[in-house]
Order: sequence, then structure tokens, then C-alpha cells
Amino acid sequence: MTGLTRWLTANLPRLWLGAVYLFLYLPLLFLIVFSFNSTRQDGVFTGFSWRWYQALWGDTRLVEGFFLSLKVALLTGTLSTVLGTFAAFVLVRYGRFRGRALFTGMVNAPLVMPEVIVGLSLLLLMVAVQRQFGWPERGMLTIVLGHVLLGMAYATVVIQSRLREMDRSIEEAAMDLGCRPAQVFFLVTLPSIAPALLAAWLLTFTLSFDDVVVSEFLSGPGVTTLPQVIFSYARRGVNPSIYAAATLLMAVVTLGVLAYSLQLARRQRLRERARLAREAADALT
Repeated sequence: MTGLTRWLTANLPRLWLGAVYLFLYLPLLFLIVFSFNSTRQDGVFTGFSWRWYQALWGDTRLVEGFFLSLKVALLTGTLSTVLGTFAAFVLVRYGRFRGRALFTGMVNAPLVMPEVIVGLSLLLLMVAVQRQFGWPERGMLTIVLGHVLLGMAYATVVIQSRLREMDRSIEEAAMDLGCRPAQVFFLVTLPSIAPALLAAWLLTFTLSFDDVVVSEFLSGPGVTTLPQVIFSYARRGVNPSIYAAATLLMAVVTLGVLAYSLQLARRQRLRERARLAREAADALT
């Protein structure tokens, strides 16, 4: 028992980490496996088949929902990043001003507000505006507006943290050399905060793509996103085509993450080579 106890004590962090990963990813593995099941039976793998992937392409609701979610997420990610950049600049670069506390609270409110409350309040607002002006009809536009409200808050937090860490002396040096404020912003500031902008865009894109609650309140007749379609299918009984759709989404996300990781590793190697080359040149001189 002493040897077993020592082994458990020495390997407890690895065992715990393995158990966490197993808990998180085992359900995804089951989903992938059963997307190739030959029958609709849950929990019983009866044989390998591509039938649910073939059925997926023939399911117009899933396909249309996917492209709608993609368009909504692209618009949401872009608008949220732009608005979040403006909000972050106001909070970081303009110091104290009248109404700062109110502005900060309104920007951060969607982070702590339940999505049900956000969706319901936006629904009431859209209905009131539509009755008054006859526009907008509930559909893609209203979904994008609701998602941007949530996404802007997350984007602001991400970009704000990067702006606080940024060295202001670089911008001051650019202005001393004759750059106008617009040139400083586009040539110095934006490249410096580009990683934060990318992170904010990816985060808001993901949040928009898989949102159900706000989309459920703001969508109109015949306008349903992919998560809404999957949720409606699940309420009537799980359709294995959902497994196929989820597997394809996971494959695309995994490939994107791998490609981004490889690109970062390549940039790191290039920077390291450049640093070694500079050190070698300095040593020779």
C-alpha cells in the first residue's frame, strides 16, 4: 500500500487533469461516434454509415439555419469589435468625464444581466419601435442588434485590458515625428492592439453563433438560426443529423484553431531567428 500511495501522490495532478479532460471531451467523442451510426438508436452503435451526413445536406432547415447563423455571427463580430474599440478608448484614454460611471455601468451591464432579461427587454423595445415606425421587422436585423448589445460588452473588456497595457510613448514619439492623430491611430495604435481586436472578434463571433436565448426572442417567422433549429429538433427527439452537423462544426473549429496555432508558432520562430541574427550581428561589430 505504501508504494501505491506514493504513486498516487506523485501522479495525482496528472490523474486529476486526465479526469477533467475526460469529463469535458468524452461526450464530444460519443457525439462524433454516433454521428456515423447506421440507425437512430441512442446509446447503441449498430454500424458505420454516412446516412446522417447525407441527410444533413438534404435538411433545408439546418442548412439555412447554418448560413443565417454564419452571417449573423460575422456581422456581430465586426460591429461588436468596432463599437467595443470606441468604448474602450473612451474608458481608457479620456480619463474622468461627466457620466463616466453611468457609461461604464451600461457597457458592463450585459455581462451580468441574464440573457432572458436582455432578450425580453429587447423584444419589448423592438415591438414598440415597430408599432411606432413600422420598422424593423423581427428577423436577421433584430437578431444582429441583440447580439451586438451582448458582444460589445465582451469586446470592450478585451480591448480595454490591452489598451491599458500599451506603451503610450510609442504614440507620443509618432506625434513628435509629425504624424497626425488619425495616422497615429491607424499606423501605430491599431497594429499594437491587433491581437486584442482579433481575440474580441473571435469571442463575439463564437458567442453570437451559438446563442439561443436572445435569438429566440428576436427572430421572426421563417428566420431561425442553427442553434434554434437544433434546439427545436432536440425537443421533438434527437435527430442524428444534429450529431453530423455538430461534428462538422467541431471539425471546422478544430482546423481553425490548429491553423492559428501553427501561424503563431511560425511567427514566434521567425522572431526568434531575427533576434539571434541581431545578436550575432552585434557580436561581430
